[in-house]
Amino acid sequence: MNKADLRRAALARRLALPAAEVAQRSQQLCEQLFQYFPVAQWRWLHLFLPLARRNEPDTWPIIHRIWAEKLAVQLAAPVVQADGISLRHYELTPATPLQSSRWGIPEPAATADTEVPTIAFDAVLVPLLAVDRAGHRVGYGGGFYDRFLAQCRPDTQFIGLNVLDEPPVAAIPDVLPIDVPLTACITPGGVWRF
Repeated sequence: MNKADLRRAALARRLALPAAEVAQRSQQLCEQLFQYFPVAQWRWLHLFLPLARRNEPDTWPIIHRIWAEKLAVQLAAPVVQADGISLRHYELTPATPLQSSRWGIPEPAATADTEVPTIAFDAVLVPLLAVDRAGHRVGYGGGFYDRFLAQCRPDTQFIGLNVLDEPPVAAIPDVLPIDVPLTACITPGGVWRF
């Protein structure tokens, strides 16, 4: 299946999940992240804030655990820019006010003193609908994350989060040269490394 087919099928499966199931699976993603990745050693972790109406993985359990355990890792989240195609990244703390984007995505209130450069990130948690065995992902098709990931350091870990407990597909046939592969993908049942 090509990206469009994979996107349509995976989104339908994800939207069919009850909210309680998404919450349980999101908690499992959190546990997998802390068990298999050196979260406490990272200086900066970039993560997305979930779009609940699309049953995206809920990253709040990860955020709250980092804050509750007072880990040294600092958090940042994206803000879609007025051009509609690019992201900028802002620090996320317990005191950060959030606002809703035009798509209904929670975003940190953007201020110049809280912007974080892309080269700061040790790891990026990436939303996705499907992934193949080479780490190529299918998102919503806007290219936001591929443009962003291409600007990160070569040693940055790109970790997909998927509430669908499915293994990677064999290959996505219509991968583009600008597509940036993941280094790993976490599902509720395990971790895939690429």
